[in-house]
Amino acid sequence: MIPVCSPLMNGNEEKYVLNAMRTNWISSSGKYIELFENEFAKYCGTDYGIAVTNGTNALHTALSALGIKKGDEVIIPNFTMIASANAVCYTGAKPIFVDAEPRTWNIDTNKIEEKITSRTKAIMPVHIFGHPCEMDKINELAEKYNLKVIEDAAEAHGAEYKGKRTGKLGDIACFSFFANKIITTGEGGMIITNNEDLAERCMSFKNMYFGKERNYVHEEIGFNYRISNLHSAIGLAQTEKAKEYVNLRIKNNNLYKEGLKGVEEIIFQKEEPWAKNVYWMNAIVLKGFNRDKLMNKLKEKGIETRLLFTGMNKQPCLKKFGGDMSGEYPITDWLTKNGLYLPSGSGLKAEEIKIVCNSLKKILSEK
Repeated sequence: MIPVCSPLMNGNEEKYVLNAMRTNWISSSGKYIELFENEFAKYCGTDYGIAVTNGTNALHTALSALGIKKGDEVIIPNFTMIASANAVCYTGAKPIFVDAEPRTWNIDTNKIEEKITSRTKAIMPVHIFGHPCEMDKINELAEKYNLKVIEDAAEAHGAEYKGKRTGKLGDIACFSFFANKIITTGEGGMIITNNEDLAERCMSFKNMYFGKERNYVHEEIGFNYRISNLHSAIGLAQTEKAKEYVNLRIKNNNLYKEGLKGVEEIIFQKEEPWAKNVYWMNAIVLKGFNRDKLMNKLKEKGIETRLLFTGMNKQPCLKKFGGDMSGEYPITDWLTKNGLYLPSGSGLKAEEIKIVCNSLKKILSEK
């Protein structure tokens, strides 16, 4: 079986984890937490990093630190993973959906302004599959309407917009370190920002809102989102190899594009000239061939794949939070119906990619 995405851990992970265990620092204190936070923030080009238990909690913490609350609205892409919307709902705010655009599949920046109301407090773009959003337009709208910008960079470690790394393109940014991410801790997340006050609020929110002094007086309802020293030990080792892992993902995508060159039934995510896409996933959209049939045939050949996201407007759980289930989102619908992603791990071998490409071409030629 060629897995859809396996973690690659070929650095100091074991060394650091064993050190944490042997020194008995296995919980939410220990040197690796601060080292991981500092190194990841440095990698992204920001001043502050706040490590938490996962990417969803990173978004919830960031939104809370910005003061997002019940009655507010936050604009998010309709084509995204449910975690983006869930984090908004955790605050009591209402997620407002905007369709994707057809080239990069990111939020369509030309359709954001029409969704802004007097209740809108923030825009949360998601850098889909490692391709950064068109951030200049988003930041211009944020300035015009006095909105905050939260980057959901869960899929975009090391991606760049006009030469700047994702994570430093808004007021605050959030990353995921799930097992299939370019940098992983197994489970984990990170908030990064250049704003000291925001960083301090995030630090407080993730730790029961103890504040600077642990006097058991809590000014806000905080959360227990503390990451462990063990997870951070893995994260530090992974961050040390970030450049290598990003280059491997880009190399793998180039091999896929070369191996599937001229196959008319396959549409790849486009890369804009101002972007550096890190290809977290090698996603494709099919034209003229049934997606589910293809996935089943690949499975028979021992090749694992995954569906693309279903639109937020089709999620029953979001209806109770005021999600606009009646809106039209044709690009999201197209992606959901026809899209999938291929094996994409950093440790994927060239020979495995060749097998996937040959299998795809054979299946598609049999239609």
